[in-house]
Amino acid sequence: MTEALRFGYIPLVDAAPAIVAAEFGFAEEEGLSLDLIRATSWSMLRDLVDFGQVEAAHMLSVMPVARALGLGGGDQPIEALMVLSLNGQIFGLAPGLPEIGFGDPLAVGAALARLPSRLRIGVPFPFSMQAELLHYWTGIAAPDLAVEIRTVPPPRMAEAMRAGEIDGFCVGEPWGSHAVEQAGARLVLPGSAIWSQAPEKVLAARRGWAEAHPQRAGRLMRALWRAARWAAQPENRMMVAEVLSRPGFLDVAPELVERALSQRLLISPTGTEIAVSQFQTFHHGLANFPWRSQAAWIGARLSARFALDPQQAMAAARQVYRSDLYRQHLAVAGAPMPRTSEKAEGALAGDEPFPAVSGSLILARNRFFDGAIFDPAYAEG
Repeated sequence: MTEALRFGYIPLVDAAPAIVAAEFGFAEEEGLSLDLIRATSWSMLRDLVDFGQVEAAHMLSVMPVARALGLGGGDQPIEALMVLSLNGQIFGLAPGLPEIGFGDPLAVGAALARLPSRLRIGVPFPFSMQAELLHYWTGIAAPDLAVEIRTVPPPRMAEAMRAGEIDGFCVGEPWGSHAVEQAGARLVLPGSAIWSQAPEKVLAARRGWAEAHPQRAGRLMRALWRAARWAAQPENRMMVAEVLSRPGFLDVAPELVERALSQRLLISPTGTEIAVSQFQTFHHGLANFPWRSQAAWIGARLSARFALDPQQAMAAARQVYRSDLYRQHLAVAGAPMPRTSEKAEGALAGDEPFPAVSGSLILARNRFFDGAIFDPAYAEG
């Protein structure tokens, strides 16, 4: 006997943990039946959460922090219970723009800075990791570049480019590759080249839901954690791609999904595939742990952009990344637990051991493109 749980998501490759949990039995093993509710935009998904039409959702990592800082409208506090994926974002440009090489943030930024006019860049939501990485990267690599941010739902990115509404985009897969296929876009920079450990999607719920329904929250978190671990295994990629590509989910060609899962990108309609290290991570290197230092980085970035007090912003941000609930509900599943819930972001040049509550764990390479290190213990915003 299973209990139904309504779960909201956007059709993206990084919805894999939720779709895999529902389709491959991980939710059922935890006594849940996930009723997956597909939203067409992040504003629609936000409203589903706010009005209680879903109990939990696959959500942009920045949205709960922005809400805690009073940005973006709405007054229903939201919490991030765990991270569902790292990175997976891709920057692309319209075919009429001059050709730019792939993968080097400084070189791509310098090339963009030489363009004569304002660039209209589509992002899925104003408060998204896509927008934060864009501002962070161009602020250093192309500080004089005039950028106009336009909100475009991920599945509409190719359509917006064909219609001449945008000159470029930053979006999650498969919609960057879809824009290559359908609009002749050229991919120029993966988000992982800007920050190799950027939290992209989180498991989000209204504040207090997890405490009010601890058994349901724990079951959901364990199902998603096990699904993310399974989806990350190379031998399962083709099965995951086949399921995600179905009309009821992403409704795209399976090869677009499989390439993203394999960390390969076709960067132009006539180009060759390029392997991208750390392009998207579902499980490796403690990817699912909601580090409060990740939240603090987001809070610091938002405080700088919106003239907020940085210390207050980082403190509020930390509170919505619920590492305490992750420890409570996932330790019983055998998930490795770090001794601390914060770390210096950007400080690891490669995979390294990290102190664990018991046993050992490995953290993955964690670098910012400019060599910066964000230590929340010392950050001023």
